[in-house]
Amino acid sequence: MKNPFYLFIGIYFGIVLYKSEVVSWFRIQEMFRFDSFHMYGIIGLAVMLGALSVQLIKRLRIKATDGSEIDLKPKPLSKANFIGGVIFGMGWALTGACPGPLYALVGSGYLIILVPLVSAILGALAYGLIKDRLPH
Repeated sequence: MKNPFYLFIGIYFGIVLYKSEVVSWFRIQEMFRFDSFHMYGIIGLAVMLGALSVQLIKRLRIKATDGSEIDLKPKPLSKANFIGGVIFGMGWALTGACPGPLYALVGSGYLIILVPLVSAILGALAYGLIKDRLPH
């Protein structure tokens, strides 16, 4: 392992996800039913923090850990983005978790989440194998 710092950051992030109930299936269900603001507030905060981080990276010309420049060029939207977003949202609604919290759920003892976790990994591998033949 090159840098254990990242392992500890990942563990801390998982604890934060779990304690803030972001990984709770019931909270995610509330979000998709528009019954609670909890998840929308957290997602909105994450979007604002991400936008602030991008602006800081651009203005301060922050470099990556290897010293290279971080290239933040806008990417064009396409039909593939829409289709991918719909598939992602359907998976999120069906499993009750987006890919990041899957690890936190497994770590907190919900072993049934291994099914969507393995499925997500296999899906990413399948995409990697056929991406050159897809209409991007």
